[in-house]
Amino acid sequence: MHSVKRLCLAHFWVAFAFFAAACAIGTWQMWVRSPLGASVGTPGQYYMLVTAHGVALAFVLTTFFIMGFGYFVATTALDRQLPGKAWAWGAYWLAVVGVVVAFAPIMNGQASVLYTFYPPLTGSAWFYIGLVLLVVASWIWAVLMMVAMTAWKRENPGRPVPLAMFATVANAVMWLWTTVGVAVQLLFQVIPAALGLVHTIDVGLSRTLFSWTLHAIVYFWLIPAYIAFYTMVPRAAGGRLYSDTMGRLTFILFLVYSLPVGLHHLLMDPEHGNATKFIQVVLTAFVSVPTLLTIFTITASLEIAGRLRGGRGPFGWIATLPWDRPMVLATGLSFVMLGFGGFGGLINMGYGMNAMVHNTSWVTAHFHLIFGGSVVIMYFAICYEIWPRLTGREHPTLSLLRLQLWSWFVGMMVMTLPWHWLGLQGQWRRVANFNYADPIIAGWGPWVIVSLIGGIILLASALLFLRNLAVLHRGAVLAVARPLYAIAVHPPQRVPAVLNSFGLWNVLVLVLMLVAYGLPIAQFLIEPSPSAIVHRMR
Repeated sequence: MHSVKRLCLAHFWVAFAFFAAACAIGTWQMWVRSPLGASVGTPGQYYMLVTAHGVALAFVLTTFFIMGFGYFVATTALDRQLPGKAWAWGAYWLAVVGVVVAFAPIMNGQASVLYTFYPPLTGSAWFYIGLVLLVVASWIWAVLMMVAMTAWKRENPGRPVPLAMFATVANAVMWLWTTVGVAVQLLFQVIPAALGLVHTIDVGLSRTLFSWTLHAIVYFWLIPAYIAFYTMVPRAAGGRLYSDTMGRLTFILFLVYSLPVGLHHLLMDPEHGNATKFIQVVLTAFVSVPTLLTIFTITASLEIAGRLRGGRGPFGWIATLPWDRPMVLATGLSFVMLGFGGFGGLINMGYGMNAMVHNTSWVTAHFHLIFGGSVVIMYFAICYEIWPRLTGREHPTLSLLRLQLWSWFVGMMVMTLPWHWLGLQGQWRRVANFNYADPIIAGWGPWVIVSLIGGIILLASALLFLRNLAVLHRGAVLAVARPLYAIAVHPPQRVPAVLNSFGLWNVLVLVLMLVAYGLPIAQFLIEPSPSAIVHRMR
């Protein structure tokens, strides 16, 4: 562990520096959209900062956090040195350069295209080149994760790969698959257009290629939280993991099901037929399966811990759980937000219901609850769990850690629940401000102010989180480190090869991707429709 401490911390601090900035920007956005700040700023400034907010959270926070956490897992779960450490540092600096290159045009107002950057709206070529550098750095990380697992399996023939590492590699494999779409879009369409090498671009094809990445990227962000659910939460609660096999199936299903579902974001687009959209809706429904397996497995694991602590009756075990421990508390709060956000996702998935909430604040609420809520709160808990091992210092008190987790939960709920309501009333998203003098829109004002209060609470919670980590760098020396990873009720000595590697699953992913994207992409190449044909770039 000592050999990668600086590597992990370097990744984490970059991630959280941009996270804090994004929270401040997000609060400003909500202020200017409210009646309290309706005359502040310009639409140009708003969209510039929306882009900065989205890129900082969706690309910088997540990529740097996941890379740093992956190096931590590869070292601690496998109990061996990280292979290719020089490559890891090279990937880190390449990612840093990519972020600087991407953010320079954003802050100059030359790339106000949001983090989805759909053509025909385009920004500076440097914005896209910076993102490509960041993605290439993440590819190096993904390869290093696979190399680490392969080397361990070579040294331990027949033994099951530790679940935390198996899940990390599943995420790396999924990431390599899903970034193909955005890489093709950027390298062959968007960057040539931004450089002026071509003067037209097929918008329908571009949106289709981006959808290849758009939804699976959410599971790239989400899997570290699920790694914590399966491998850290049962130990923190004082129990055991209900089933190691269930965990392996969950991460395999995330790999298989999360990739061929991105086109459900284009249900309202005219380029694709109803048959294609029906297939996408069906495939999207399957993504709920690994989450349902996780809810069952982790609830069972917590029940084991609660009953070991003396819990009686059908639900008496819940009260006996150690809710004072940040990892356990964060899991409970994450599950609540996952329930609300997941319900919103089921609405988005249905073709008819999607038509009612498409491009409204409902979608914004769903996205923030799933990622900013249930996922990011587990990022906090992971850091609180591993930071003592990275710094060699103990938390002076857990009370401020619990306060930070509770404030993040409260802020996220206060912010997003009004968005759900406003979305049902038709409030559109991606709009810089509202005319509250309009009698129809005036009724939205109080709800927008409530959301702003939630955003302020979130900003305060983010700053408290950074304070909690910074204090740990000068706390008392860690005396004894508790075991980190959970042991299953029945620890596996052997597992089937299909639950210990990814060869078969990659073949299945290929088949599903051909089913989901073969025809939608081929139609643009073979017989492009007039509505999907080129749009002149400006």
